[in-house]
This record gives sequence, structure tokens and C-alpha cells, in this order.
Amino acid sequence: MPAKKPEKSLFDTSVDIKRKKPLADRMRPQHLSEFVGQEHLVGQNKILQRLVENKELVSLIFWGPPGVGKTTLAFIIAQAMDAYFISFSAVLSGVKDIKVVIEEAKEQLKLFNKRTVLFVDEIHRFNKAQQDAFLHHVEDGTITLIGATTENPSFEVIAPLLSRCKVLVLEQLTEEHLKTIITSALHDKELGLGNMEVEMKNDAFDFIASMSHGDARVALNTLEASVMLARPDKEGNRIVNIEIAQEAMQRRALLYDKGGEEHYNVISAFIKSMRGSDPDAALYWLARMLEAGEDPLFITRRMIIFASEDVGNADPQAVQLAVAVKDAFDFVGMPEGWIPLAQGVTYLACAPKSNASYLAYLEALKDVKEKGALPVPFHVRNAPTPLMKDIGYAKGYKYPHSFGGYVEQTYMPDELQGKEYYKPTDNGFDKETKKRLANYKEKRNQLK
Repeated sequence: MPAKKPEKSLFDTSVDIKRKKPLADRMRPQHLSEFVGQEHLVGQNKILQRLVENKELVSLIFWGPPGVGKTTLAFIIAQAMDAYFISFSAVLSGVKDIKVVIEEAKEQLKLFNKRTVLFVDEIHRFNKAQQDAFLHHVEDGTITLIGATTENPSFEVIAPLLSRCKVLVLEQLTEEHLKTIITSALHDKELGLGNMEVEMKNDAFDFIASMSHGDARVALNTLEASVMLARPDKEGNRIVNIEIAQEAMQRRALLYDKGGEEHYNVISAFIKSMRGSDPDAALYWLARMLEAGEDPLFITRRMIIFASEDVGNADPQAVQLAVAVKDAFDFVGMPEGWIPLAQGVTYLACAPKSNASYLAYLEALKDVKEKGALPVPFHVRNAPTPLMKDIGYAKGYKYPHSFGGYVEQTYMPDELQGKEYYKPTDNGFDKETKKRLANYKEKRNQLK
């Protein structure tokens, strides 16, 4: 049985055909000038804008979250280059389909002198053998490959193929980007909703933009569903309020203004719950923030600060774990990103607590502000030149490793001799640190 030919294009240009498609499909931009977001790639003198202007067709891999324009950019590039465009799904296709595509690309080159852009959606789902099948044809120019993936291509795309492609990282769309896209769909009379009498209430507008989590497809699908759910009144007007938007999104709008008081109330409750070693409360406030559309980067930033400020050296691994949670979220993204966040929150909430490092710094800072720039003792100054050595820099310094790892000497300015800022607690690993410092102090006393 012959392999099924892949779909030529998702972007039929016929207006009549496009009007029958979902709003998210209809509103795909046709040119870079219409594209919203990814300014670091499509802006003036940026890489994609320059490739299109110079008619330079190169193999690319777009790496980014869903709904940010990976497929659309591939089509825009192919159209701008007057190339034959084939859309190909790694989920539905296999090696036989690849062979059909290659033959079709060869025909286009031979008969019409037209290069082929092969867009492979979810390229990370191809196994090694399937990815290998592209290599030769990418190298000899039969096809220009544009792959799209939500996964890190360093791990999911074979090295030989990766070396033949330029990897471009696409960023999650901001709420402002989504609001621009929604507004465009509401006013577009040819392919959008501009011919319908739609009144979008501000809270519904903000809700859709916020709860779409940077995914333009989700935002447009929700917008379309909202308009369909809004029954026209006698004048034919459709009013989309927050209740209708919630029904379309199938999520409730939570009281949470990311720029207002409730934002600070909830993050305060989140931090205090972890500080109070209550993982259940901390998870509740985490869920509140995520469901309300809080930026996960803001949450992980607060977790990293908390790990140092409130857990400190009572569990030195806490800050490492908090940073790992941030990296894990960057790698996984939503919707599964809440899983490493929840792990990190429960770990930090249950960890032993110590703010000794935090308080010690504040005490040291107080002396810096009150006493100014006290002179550095000569024996702990650096002496890179003969002149510095002659005037006493580094004279008398004892290298601790030459004395078994510890030797009694002073490091503080003369005016602060005997000052102790850092006072470890008896919690967790802090207790071990406290013992070490007590041991050093005992040695100092013995040498006096």
C-alpha cells in the first residue's frame, strides 16, 4: 500500500476556504510584518527578517512553547522565498512518508526549479532512524528543513542533523502580545470577527489574555468559543462578559491582580507558609498563583531567595534544589511545570530553617555603613609587585593549607577585631557549622 502523501500546506490562501476554518487558523499572519511576538527574531535587522530580505534559505529548528508561532514562521519564510511548502507531522508520519516527500521535492526542483521547505512539527518525536533519513537530503539541498519542537533539541535531535540546522529559541508570548492578537481578531472583517457585533468586556478580555499562558492558539480558540456562547440580543450584539469567558475557558477567574495588593498578599502568604514549615498551605498559595496566571519565573525567583534567606545553611542543598526547580520549569514549561514547582515548595517548607547568613550580612552591612571603608590589614593584602612587598603588603600572611587547613590569624580591620556576625542556629546542618566555628574559636583561645 503506497504511503499517504503528507499535507502540502496548512495555509490555504482562498478566503472562502479559510473562513470555514477555526479562528486560530484564519488569523495566522501571512507576512513577518503582521507577526506578533518574537521581536528578537523578527524585528528590524534580526535574523529571520534578514534571511527573508536576503532570500537566504537555511535549515532551522524552532524551539519554544506551544502557540508562539513556530508553524506560522515556517510558512512565512517559505512563502517569502517562493519555495514549495510541505507540512509534516512527526506524530502521524514515518520513514515511508519521508521518502514520498523527498521524491516530491526532487520533482519541484527538476520541473519548476523550486526549492522545498519541509516543515516537521514535533520533530523530537522522530526516532534516530527517522531523523537519519533527512540528513543526506538536507545536506545536498533537496529540502530545506524547518523543525519545530517544544523539547530541548540538544537532547531530542541527533547531533548530525542538529549541526546542519540553526536553532532559534522562541519565547512565550506576553499578555500584551495576546491582547494585540485578540484585538486584531475582533476587528478583522475579512477573516476575523469584525463582521459580528461583539462587545468584549474589559475583565473578560484580560481574563482570556492572562489565562492563555502565552499561547496564541488557546487565546483565539477561547475568544471564538466566547463569541459563540454569547447569544445575540435584539440588535444582534453579542456581549462577552467574564462569566462567558470563564465558561469558554472552563476556568474560573480568581481574585488576583498581578500588579495590585492581592498579588503581594498571596506571595506573602506563600513565603510565610514555607517559613512556618507548612507545606499544605504553601501548596495552596502556589496553586492560587499558578491558576491566576502568575509568572512562574517570579515564583521560582522567590523560592531561590527563600532558600538562602530562610533555610540557609541549615540545609545547604536547598538553594541548589530551588535553582534546579527553576531550570526544570524552563525545560518542561506548562502545563506540567507545576510538578517540579510543587516538589520544590514542599522541600523548602519541610527543610530546617536558619536565617543566620541573612542576619550576619545585615550586621556586616551595618558596620560598613557606620564605619566606612576601614583599611585592609597589610598581611591579607595582595602583593603582585616588588614595591608592594617592600612596603609590607602580604607580610606575615600564613597560608592555612600549610597548617593543616586552619591557622590562627586575623582577617578583620583592626577596629572590628573580635566581631562575630555569623551565629549559626541549632537547626539542621547549621548545628554542624556551629560546632566547627566553636572548634576554631577554641583553637584561637589556646594560642593566646
